[in-house]
Amino acid sequence: MTLAEQLTRLQAAIEARRGADPARSYSAGLLADPARAAKKLGEEAVELAIAAAQGDRTAVVSESADLLYHWLVLLAACGVEADAVAEALAAREGRSGLEEKAGRPQDPSRA
Repeated sequence: MTLAEQLTRLQAAIEARRGADPARSYSAGLLADPARAAKKLGEEAVELAIAAAQGDRTAVVSESADLLYHWLVLLAACGVEADAVAEALAAREGRSGLEEKAGRPQDPSRA
């Protein structure tokens, strides 16, 4: 199974948990609390970065799966379709990362 196919299946499973009892479904609990879902995504990103820095291939695979799951849950919790992310990626295709970043609106708090 390809990653794209697995992500599609996972996305459907997450949506199927929407409205379920959070006491019985971890996904339902995250879907009901976008702030908690965001925190979990951040934790998984840090765990993945640590695994990569340590050169632990097995942990990189496992933490990547955790990160992708929590990313899909966060998108769903925020009401964002994965296709919107795909459109954003497509709009950036063919541009250098530096060029794309320079074209973004500037956040005055980061100056």
